[in-house]
Amino acid sequence: MNSYLLIDFGSTYTKLTAVDVEKEEILATAKDITTIEDDIMIGFNNAYEKLQENLKGKEVNFLKKLACSSAAGGLKMVAIGLVPELTAEAAKRAALGAGARVLNVYSYDLTSKEINEIKNSNLDIILLAGGTDGGNKQCIIHNAKMLAKSGIDKPIVVAGNKVAVDTVEEILSEANMFYKVTDNVMPKLNVLNVEPAREEIRKIFMEKIVEAKGMKKAENYISGILMPTPAAVLKAARILSEGTDKEEGVGDLVVVDIGGATTDVHSLADGEPSKAGVTLRGLQEPFAKRTVEGDLGMRYSAEALLEAATTKRIYKYLNDKTVDVEGNCKFRAENIKMVPKTEDEIKFDEAMAKAATEISLERHVGVLETLYTPCGVIYSQEGKDLLEVKYLIGTGGVLVHSKNPAGILKAGTFDETDPTHLKPKNPQYLLDKTYIMSAMGLLAEEYPDMAVRIMKKYLVKVD
Repeated sequence: MNSYLLIDFGSTYTKLTAVDVEKEEILATAKDITTIEDDIMIGFNNAYEKLQENLKGKEVNFLKKLACSSAAGGLKMVAIGLVPELTAEAAKRAALGAGARVLNVYSYDLTSKEINEIKNSNLDIILLAGGTDGGNKQCIIHNAKMLAKSGIDKPIVVAGNKVAVDTVEEILSEANMFYKVTDNVMPKLNVLNVEPAREEIRKIFMEKIVEAKGMKKAENYISGILMPTPAAVLKAARILSEGTDKEEGVGDLVVVDIGGATTDVHSLADGEPSKAGVTLRGLQEPFAKRTVEGDLGMRYSAEALLEAATTKRIYKYLNDKTVDVEGNCKFRAENIKMVPKTEDEIKFDEAMAKAATEISLERHVGVLETLYTPCGVIYSQEGKDLLEVKYLIGTGGVLVHSKNPAGILKAGTFDETDPTHLKPKNPQYLLDKTYIMSAMGLLAEEYPDMAVRIMKKYLVKVD
């Protein structure tokens, strides 16, 4: 049978999904520990052996092998802009949408100290923005000069004021720096244009970053590593929401991906106010938005999660104040491959997951503010209103293995005691039980209609 092998070289696990592209069925899935330190193909081969066992002797002809990756720390970037709330924030959103982990965001003229920070950070790509088209051009030119003098040997994506681009190109060319120019991430005040920068980042990831992370052996075996894993999840979420020319989408949705190091939230919605009389302020929100919470992880970031959530919030979900919360989080951070086995271990993991879901959604959604003026009360919204979102989709090990995944997802919904955070009110809960979101993002590159149909079929409704 003609099939596609879809591979996710994850930070912890390498996950394989075999899809029959004729019958539009998932034939089998398998996973094993990612082995980036030695040879990434060791972990792949271990997972592949399991996949063959799960295929139970079926004769499968893999037409293509497509992959995404967040191994070796994933794609790491810094974003540089002019005003923190405007072009610097736009650059950050472009990087996040491309599947990157943003190490830092810099605004205004770069200083020598900041240049040293950038030089000493373990980054992969620099996104250089600044100024609306026809606006301030001195800042991006200054920052290009600082980067050129620094000797930083990393790819640069230039996505700023078009009036300054010629000068920036000249500066970077003379310094023999690798760079690509794309459209401004903020051509007009408060107007986002992040897709061109996202695409340029993806191309550089494919061309340069994969090889730099020691993954050339994998690339020689497969048809290509197309994108970072978070970008694949966002792509899958987008086509599921919007649909294609031939397949209807399901509408507005939110995906919560709880991992060992981070909790990612993807929202697919315009986020316009759902109530009359509310005014919008701040930067325009993208329809497809991703946020990454590096302090909300189940293992690597367990101690940071405790700091963000506080013991009080963990206890709220545990309903048992005799548990050593600090000790449990410390143990998980020191034993990143720990799999909960006892009832107490499972309960603690789920309490952590609920806290991660609650906080990550609070940070992702818009906030409603009440302003009292001489003319009366005014309601102002900054960020996305996700109150009416239809679906809340969960993915990640703690959700997949939970006996009550809906209970974890419910922690991220609207809370009457905190009406200012515009979280989903009455969503339907779906579970990515077979870890197919990233795989469907890959499949969507060639068969978008099929990817939508498979997700509709395999995402499981949970109550």
